[in-house]
Amino acid sequence: MDANTVRRAFTQFFVERGHTSVPSAGLIPHHPLAPLFTNAGMNQFIPYYLGEERPRFPRATSVQKCVRVRGKHDDINLVGRTTRHLTFFEMLGNFSFGDYFKETAIPLAWELLTTVFKLDGDRLWVSVYRTDDEADEIWRRTVGVAAERIQRLDEDNFWEMGETGPCGPCSEIYFDRGPEWGPDGGPAGGGGEERFVELWNLVFTQYDRQTDGSLTPLPRPNIDTGAGLERVLMVLQDAPSIWETDVLRPVIARAEQLTGRTYGDQPEVDVALRILADHARSMSFLISDGVFPSNEDRGYVLRRLIRRAVRQAYTLGVERPVAAELVDATVQVMGEAYPDLARNAEFVAEVADREESRFRSTLRSGLAMLEAELAEGSGTVSGDVAFRLHDTHGFPIELTREIAAERDATVDDPGFDAAMARQREQSRQAGKAQDSAGTDRLSTYRNIVDSYGDTKFVGYTDETATAQVLEVLDAGDGQIEIFLDFTPFYAEGGGQVGDTGVIETDTGRARVVDTTYAIPGLIRHLAVLEEGTVHAGQAASASIDSDRRAAIRRNHTGTHLLHWALRRVLGEHVKQQGSLVAPDRLRFDFTHYSPMTREEIERVEDLVNARVLADEAVITTMMPKGEADAAGAIAFFDEKYGDDVRVVRAGSESMELCGGTHVARLGQIGPLEIISEGSIGSNLRRLEATTGTVTLERLREAERRVTDASSLLRVRPDELTAALERKLSELKEAESRLRSAEQAALSGQARSLADSATNGWLVARADGLTPDRLRDLANQVRQVGSLKTVVLGGSPDGEKAALVALVQKGRAPAAPDLISEAARMVGGGGGGKNPEQAMAGGRDASKLDEALDQVRGLLRAAG
Repeated sequence: MDANTVRRAFTQFFVERGHTSVPSAGLIPHHPLAPLFTNAGMNQFIPYYLGEERPRFPRATSVQKCVRVRGKHDDINLVGRTTRHLTFFEMLGNFSFGDYFKETAIPLAWELLTTVFKLDGDRLWVSVYRTDDEADEIWRRTVGVAAERIQRLDEDNFWEMGETGPCGPCSEIYFDRGPEWGPDGGPAGGGGEERFVELWNLVFTQYDRQTDGSLTPLPRPNIDTGAGLERVLMVLQDAPSIWETDVLRPVIARAEQLTGRTYGDQPEVDVALRILADHARSMSFLISDGVFPSNEDRGYVLRRLIRRAVRQAYTLGVERPVAAELVDATVQVMGEAYPDLARNAEFVAEVADREESRFRSTLRSGLAMLEAELAEGSGTVSGDVAFRLHDTHGFPIELTREIAAERDATVDDPGFDAAMARQREQSRQAGKAQDSAGTDRLSTYRNIVDSYGDTKFVGYTDETATAQVLEVLDAGDGQIEIFLDFTPFYAEGGGQVGDTGVIETDTGRARVVDTTYAIPGLIRHLAVLEEGTVHAGQAASASIDSDRRAAIRRNHTGTHLLHWALRRVLGEHVKQQGSLVAPDRLRFDFTHYSPMTREEIERVEDLVNARVLADEAVITTMMPKGEADAAGAIAFFDEKYGDDVRVVRAGSESMELCGGTHVARLGQIGPLEIISEGSIGSNLRRLEATTGTVTLERLREAERRVTDASSLLRVRPDELTAALERKLSELKEAESRLRSAEQAALSGQARSLADSATNGWLVARADGLTPDRLRDLANQVRQVGSLKTVVLGGSPDGEKAALVALVQKGRAPAAPDLISEAARMVGGGGGGKNPEQAMAGGRDASKLDEALDQVRGLLRAAG
């Protein structure tokens, strides 16, 4: 079986047994408890396991793309050095959300492996948790596995999401590759991981761990299983390692072509070629899913992967770029299974190539610096050198550690951290703590959903609704939370802000100031009581602020047109990374690698406004997700979609998956104007724009300013630019004349002061000059009088004091020494280290004369 066949066979097996096939989620998870990258098939189902959402289906199956750079082992450092470790891999999984449990999950796994994949059951070993007698019995009595091939393991066979929460025992299935791969004895009996390859992990989520460590049985236990595709292929294709399977060997072959080296000739060359193949897959999928190289979070990991790959190619003697070629090889192998990767291939290659170019420009000099440091023989790379490699040459600190470790050296990590701390002004903070009050409130929200079901949103068609008040909770600060069975209020989501309006009952009136989701499916109306009371069980009239909603609709549909136009002007690599749809403006964040030019901005505006003038209809339809994908609807990696999705066609050009509210026709948007464009991070840009009446008001305000400026200059508006140019020219001439006059006055003052010098030096006072002008005057005095020392003091404003000293080269006292005490006397400091020139200031001009006398005393004493 090749990879595509295994994917299809696995999915078909579980679909035929009542599972819903769920597409792979993106590599960027968004649940607060999820890891940095999607690293397991269960990541997208975390809300189901935690009880935050009701599952849309009782059982599911998926083929999930995953990235893992750290795990039980430090996976990235093992890549290429073992037969089975990868940073990018695919996880075959089947899941039950309170539907079936061990008695079904265990036989299903065995049936697939032995009947569909046709593995010899006598070569399969099983592990169970040390106390899981139930699983042990199912394996022995139901499946028929011999007791001597069932082994008990400890903490390795117990899964937990964290210190508290869902957890449970595991049962793993291993394939015995035979005596040529190690001794017998099973996975727990010393046989080793090379001989006994873990193929499948069945997690039985049956407990809820409490804060005291005790385990409470879950009322509806769940199943979470996973089988690594690459390991399955290794066994099915009888390959010596994952690297010889059909998902990796072709990428290695491309790496061989690029490097001119042959796989299998030398162990260290093999390691380098494997790393190139693995990192090629990781970088390709991460970029395709919206990650860009940067120095923060996910972007930092991607940058590290690309630069590790480039360094491996460099060590194999490759001077030319390799990243784009490796991306192409990945697309050739994986494009059929992941069409998004194939569609984004050109952009992915461009991003990888640009990152490689940045690194290659400093790679040689950075390696030379590191080699010089290691050649000293201390066995340690200093923290300062490691930081310079990171800051100047783009070496991630982990890369420096890896290179040092290859030479049996270490890195002074405390020194590096200290250098980084001095340079870095802000730090990241990960994770959120949930207090007991929040936990109690969450339980209340879940009880509302359990009792009444999800809130029914009717706001696509209705701006008012008659509803029943389900619950009213105190929100603090004079606010309440109101929950209704039906509501026209849109809850904040997809970038669109929540609605405001009024909820009225027979006994009271509440003004809704915001609408959000308390938990998925439950809409919360945050309100302030204006009259009487509102309580559960009452009938209520709920009305949104219609004018505000209309403005929001204009901006939301405008955002869709803006997205389409950006992709048309800048390229298909543009992907939405965030948005804000408010009544007064829209904000749109997107992936792009350079500032937009004025011409590009104008082209985007022209494209959008042309569609607005065309006044085409905006049509929303519900359809299966697969049908929407086939039709070309744009979906985003950070949005969650069900089996049926809402597709918004904004005219003939734009089609996106969206749950927001929109205008009926494009003409209702009104004129769109982009008011700002700028960077918000590496390869991330942000646009802000206005539509409708807000744009008209901005245009009116601009016209008023032009009219007012024209009136001040006594010209017609169309003559304003020429008039301003004339005025600026006149101002420049006037400033030039003023500088000449000031210089002449300064020269006269300099001659007068120089005449009062004695013994080749002068200490004098000159008020009304800025510190810079005071210094200019001192320079002129010294030149006019050919003086050895000049010290001037003065006050520019009658309150502050300034001092300047000029001393001939080699003469004592030096300039800073002359005025240091004087500066302290006027309540300040300064002076610097230049022996020939010093400047200082203070806040007390009343002490200037006394300070200058002190300087005269120093000069007299010096002779």
